[in-house]
Amino acid sequence: MEYCSEEEFLKHYNPDAFEKLSMTTDILIFSVSDKAQENYRKLSEKHFSVLLVKRKDYPFKDKWCLPGGFIKMDETLEEAATRILANETNLHDIYMEQLYTFSDVNRDPRMRIVSTSYMALIDKNQLQDTLSENASWFHIIVLEDKKFFHITLENGAEELHFEVAKKVVDETTGRYELEVIKNDSLAFDHPLVITTGIERLKNKIEYTDIVFHMMPKYFTLGELQQVYEVILGKKLLDPAFRRMIASKVEKTNKTKSGGGHRPSALFQYKKR
Repeated sequence: MEYCSEEEFLKHYNPDAFEKLSMTTDILIFSVSDKAQENYRKLSEKHFSVLLVKRKDYPFKDKWCLPGGFIKMDETLEEAATRILANETNLHDIYMEQLYTFSDVNRDPRMRIVSTSYMALIDKNQLQDTLSENASWFHIIVLEDKKFFHITLENGAEELHFEVAKKVVDETTGRYELEVIKNDSLAFDHPLVITTGIERLKNKIEYTDIVFHMMPKYFTLGELQQVYEVILGKKLLDPAFRRMIASKVEKTNKTKSGGGHRPSALFQYKKR
């Protein structure tokens, strides 16, 4: 067996001997905000929303998609996500965490592309930046059963629909994979990215403090409970909810009044 130094190996190394793939990143930005409310005496209901941009180029020209783009040779994944988010939406200084890497062989018609997605959670009512003209918030409506997610996204002018199936891969644990079975509205495999993000967020708000990225500095417990409920897609019993978040919030000396409501105590996130 012949041996050579690393320097000798690199001298004869031919990178063209290997197949190449491209890397991209897609950014999934969620927010919860108040719905328009006619009855001022009721606590405002909440919208669960995702930010989409309209593609200007082929493939999928004029289709809605998540903000995304190619990673440059001289930047990390995190640097690419921050740059792309600013370029495509004009949003800056947003908390993001890595969601998942999507690597289906046919996920992009141009070439072999693997995408590492990021998930961002914000209170869009507190944004200081003005959105790019090709970006829009879409409210998320999720109907879920044992086998499918039926998801509608709507922004007041357009409605987008897609369906994602749950394919059980382990009967003993109930573990399943997601597969897009109907999509005529979104580019690429972004229905899969959005559904994966919704599932991840539903799991994480149960055992982390991630939801507070969607909250203003001061909030009532009723407002916080609504955010949990709109993400989880179910009503929560008041006593159980208050036990769940007791260690995460602290009461302030501030109150919220007006709008026909009795004054309510305001709370803030309790940093650990």
